[in-house]
Amino acid sequence: MLYPHVSVDCVLLGVNEEKLCVLLVERANSLGENIDYKLPGSLIYENEDLDEAANRVLQETTGAKKVRLKQFRCFGSPSRTQNKEDVLWLENASKLKIGRIVTVAYLALCKISKKSNLSPKYKSAMWVPVNELPKLPFDHNEIIHEATKEIRLWIEVEPSIVFEYLPIKFTAFQLRRTYEIIYGKEFDIRNFHKKMAALEYVVPTDDMEEGVAHRAARYYRFDKVIYNKQRSKINKK
Repeated sequence: MLYPHVSVDCVLLGVNEEKLCVLLVERANSLGENIDYKLPGSLIYENEDLDEAANRVLQETTGAKKVRLKQFRCFGSPSRTQNKEDVLWLENASKLKIGRIVTVAYLALCKISKKSNLSPKYKSAMWVPVNELPKLPFDHNEIIHEATKEIRLWIEVEPSIVFEYLPIKFTAFQLRRTYEIIYGKEFDIRNFHKKMAALEYVVPTDDMEEGVAHRAARYYRFDKVIYNKQRSKINKK
């Protein structure tokens, strides 16, 4: 049985067409008509752990099982359920009387795939640039805004998040553009290359780009063993 006072919302961020985007799912009314879009989310079941609920939502939305989804903040303002239309939609969808709801937000940076494995409860989903969002239900605009700030903080502490997102082999340009898109600003090319060269876990390979009009760039790889050793040394200091 669903519990009417606690929910989970999942913010899945990814880079699409050179823009930082968030995955939104269709919100339909009782007649199956599209109303608008929202974050993937759900009320939790009474016997369900929060992490279990978030991963259930993730699987229902994308079919993914290996995305590193982490809790980042709770949103519990009384104004979350101020909009009567939002409350009515949720009451119709859950068959419950809805009052105040606290939502626990989860966040992940994930690769955007053309393949979708949506649950029957969702007719469609789309990746929307975070700086081009429409007005979303409840406080989902605020949740996404806070999530974009949070992912940058995570990367400062745990840079491996970016490398998990990149291909196994990547160019310096790909790495820099990923950072620029996530942070929403341009980086000085020379300074970025210097900083990248100082990272022992970013290892140059013998492979070069092929079939490109410009000068072929070298491919690099992320060495997780070196990375973990360096992290271990830092933690011991």
